[in-house]
Amino acid sequence: MSKYSYPAVFSPEENGGYSLRFPDLEGCYTCGENITEALMMGQDVLAFTLYDYEREGCKIPPVSPPSAIFLKEGEFINYIACDTIEYRKRQNKRTVKKTLTIPEWLNEAAIERNLNFSQALQEALIAKIESL
Repeated sequence: MSKYSYPAVFSPEENGGYSLRFPDLEGCYTCGENITEALMMGQDVLAFTLYDYEREGCKIPPVSPPSAIFLKEGEFINYIACDTIEYRKRQNKRTVKKTLTIPEWLNEAAIERNLNFSQALQEALIAKIESL
């Protein structure tokens, strides 16, 4: 799964900004100078945290219902969504070399048509991943 939505607790700061934390995800918190920036930073830290969980093979924590989240005076809950595949595309642009085997006839046909093997493989993998 790559699309998630978690509740974030927003706490107003004296300077007009907001700090926010995700009660379901240990160590997942951020802040912003205003509500818009806090939302954007929240989406980024959520995607990073969940991407890290996925990469490490950790169990993704269940989402708490709002009624189970304790709020202090002035705090409020807002759900933040993210897509870890989109996050990976933006953040992890490093390329890796892969060795693969294909039938000789396919290799010859692709060469005759001047196909770019790397691009064709990337496009096929993206289509396959998005269909799952």
